[in-house]
Amino acid sequence: MFGSMRAWGVLAIIGVAALGGCTSVYNLPHNQPVTGSVQALPLGGEVPLHSDDVMISLAFSGGGTRAAAFSFGVLKELEATRIRDRGKNVSLLDRVDFVSGVSGGSVLAAYYGLRKREALSDFRERFLLRNAEESLNTRVSIANLGRAIGGGLNDDTRFPRWLDDNLFGGATFRDFPGNQRPRIWINASDIFNRTPFVFGNVAFDAMCSDLMSYPISEAVAASAAVPVVFAPIVLETFPGRCQTRLPDWIARSRANRNAQPLLRDFAQAIESYHTGSVRYVKLLDGGLVDNFGLSGFTIALLSATRPYEPLTPQQATRIRRVMFLIVDSGRGPSGDWSQQLPGPTGVDLVMATADTATEASTRASYAAFVATMNEWVGKVRRWRCGLSAAERQRLGAGGEGWRCNDINVYVERVGFDQFDRTRAEVLNAIPTRFQLPQQSVDLLIEAGGEAVRNNSIYQAFKRGL
Repeated sequence: MFGSMRAWGVLAIIGVAALGGCTSVYNLPHNQPVTGSVQALPLGGEVPLHSDDVMISLAFSGGGTRAAAFSFGVLKELEATRIRDRGKNVSLLDRVDFVSGVSGGSVLAAYYGLRKREALSDFRERFLLRNAEESLNTRVSIANLGRAIGGGLNDDTRFPRWLDDNLFGGATFRDFPGNQRPRIWINASDIFNRTPFVFGNVAFDAMCSDLMSYPISEAVAASAAVPVVFAPIVLETFPGRCQTRLPDWIARSRANRNAQPLLRDFAQAIESYHTGSVRYVKLLDGGLVDNFGLSGFTIALLSATRPYEPLTPQQATRIRRVMFLIVDSGRGPSGDWSQQLPGPTGVDLVMATADTATEASTRASYAAFVATMNEWVGKVRRWRCGLSAAERQRLGAGGEGWRCNDINVYVERVGFDQFDRTRAEVLNAIPTRFQLPQQSVDLLIEAGGEAVRNNSIYQAFKRGL
């Protein structure tokens, strides 16, 4: 992610054998225990409550300030899009239910979740045009190599503090808007269980830990914690400190040999937090397992026990249009070693390996999500069409114009590759770091808005409203 990360990757590999016994660098856990009875909800139980017939979810990929700026352009375009709602002219941005963020995308997701529309007025100046690396140690030197090999070049006294000083002001998850839209999901990677980690009630309840008191800056830092550059963000589990009964889908998924591996592995991770077999949860960059931040949605659908979940029955009968917009700021292929017989060597080999793993997991998560969503739509249609007239009336549906099969889902990705080749190359050449010149920031913001505005699937969704 940072400009010097390539060099750090190579130095780290070279120095492992020589400096393997260096003093360990690690972070202390900052999450607090909770006592008493805790109601463990399914992951899908975090769907915001509303009575609309539209559901909109956004997923902001990783990619440093580059990702945050491109996604910011998307938000501005949604804000400028007006629709009719109960006779009023409102912004489409007001209808967004979920924002899921990874790494750089999680910075914008969290800030928007806290400030809503006000975030559009100052995020560019407060973050995009700032040097978020100014507090970090990224200099390549032999003196720093010991820290990098010992656990990570930067501990959690640096980036989270910068985020609080410049963006979040010490806000915790209590400052997010309860059951109201938008629900914010910040995604990291549990590097022991090799699974996604969604900062939410499911994981924290299993740990007997208090999500509401946890700093948002720490969660964002975990989501953006590039290996070697950062030491892992650490959470402590508190088994037996609260009376929590894990959701039934945890045991069911673990016992089902035919369960999807993503669901089964996630369930195993949650159970390990609950039993204490994992005492300290070590978190790094969310892009390591899913750079789109879609895994949480997929797990919510796979863990459902009823055809309409994760929606309530009332929501499921009213819903007509569902939009998932994935904002992809990922890195494209780079370097010229593919045009010659030698190579890649050194830095290119390290980065090519990391990029290959990240892109492969991202493509897999996207494909799994699309397939799961299509299956879910079919289940909801069959469930709605099987309702009696009395059930429809009780659930608030069945009025004039209502049709049981009238539910459509739009899943669309917008990225640099959807522009012409010259413009795509310019955007792709912008580095994935947390410091960019103003010209690059404004190019990305403009491109984000244009990418959505000219997207045919997005236009079809708007017409359906």
